[in-house]
Amino acid sequence: MQTKTPRRTRDRILDLSLKLFNDFGEPNITTTIIAEEMSISPGNLYYHFRNKEDIVNSLFLQFEEEINKKLAFPEGRKANIQDIWTYLHLTFELIWRYRFFYRDLNDLLTRNRKLELTFKQILNHKIKVATELCLGLRADGEFEADDITVEALATNMVVVATYWLSYEYVRNPRKYTELQTMSESLARGCYQVIVQISPYLRGHTKEVFEKLSHDYLMKIKREA
Repeated sequence: MQTKTPRRTRDRILDLSLKLFNDFGEPNITTTIIAEEMSISPGNLYYHFRNKEDIVNSLFLQFEEEINKKLAFPEGRKANIQDIWTYLHLTFELIWRYRFFYRDLNDLLTRNRKLELTFKQILNHKIKVATELCLGLRADGEFEADDITVEALATNMVVVATYWLSYEYVRNPRKYTELQTMSESLARGCYQVIVQISPYLRGHTKEVFEKLSHDYLMKIKREA
């Protein structure tokens, strides 16, 4: 019976590949580079992954599992505006962790049919979550918008979240990977997504949102 190679090596390959893809862009990294950085032979790498596409698909599977956990409603109650704010921060942190998918998205989807189909499902799931959050607030009398507006808002929120890091990269590519720049970028992204629903908020939810927004804007002002 063949003895399995320790899973640790496979995980190390995935961790290093994710770092290299994030830092330099997936199109610029080959399996040869990954093997050299790992100090292993190409044959050893191919024992675990058939090719670079196999590595990308494995990373996407990790991403999909993590984002499905984060795209979940609170158990036993409806989500409130604080939940939405927290949910957005967690989602943006995850997008940053797997940012090469978003930065190289069009190129990846062109070359990888499996990724294309699965990413569509994730986008649809995000839109569904955003829609249900708005409808939940509306049911409580804290949100005032018709179904057509809710549908447009949910789509726009997902569009901004999906392409925010690309926008930030264009704004400041030389500082894109700096920790402070990343932190500010994620915070701005969360705000730009959630501010879209602010004109439709009512009652206590509007008050909480205004408090959260005020605290965020004051923090940005202090750090500027």
